[in-house]
Amino acid sequence: MTMRKQVVHTPKVPSARVPLSQAIKAGDWVFASGQLGTIAPGTLAAGGIAAETRQVCENLKAVLEAGGSSLERVVKVTIYMVDLGELMEMNRVFSEYFPHDPPARTTFECRALVGGARIEIEAIAMGPATRASTTSTRR
Repeated sequence: MTMRKQVVHTPKVPSARVPLSQAIKAGDWVFASGQLGTIAPGTLAAGGIAAETRQVCENLKAVLEAGGSSLERVVKVTIYMVDLGELMEMNRVFSEYFPHDPPARTTFECRALVGGARIEIEAIAMGPATRASTTSTRR
């Protein structure tokens, strides 16, 4: 069986100004590039970390759906933040998008992000459910 790589793109998310794919679908997986809180090319959602986090999650949701996946199928995220002092506020919004069985996660503080963004999130998600449905192992 040969695994094919498929580029995922949706016009629902502003295009990046750098050479990248919004996501790559490979086999049963969708690998979403880091999403910023952009509402238009070069324009971030106004209102601080909460507004940017909300827009990042909306952009990530749109990219995953274009790849045949969803936020519910995310298994791992990596979060980059300019200021970990904003972590509690970011977590409040993040929890709205991942209310049950949240994905595995790594969070980094970094010196700067593209375009003055405060947060960027990348994700790995399971692709379309083609086999028996998954169930939670939470007890």
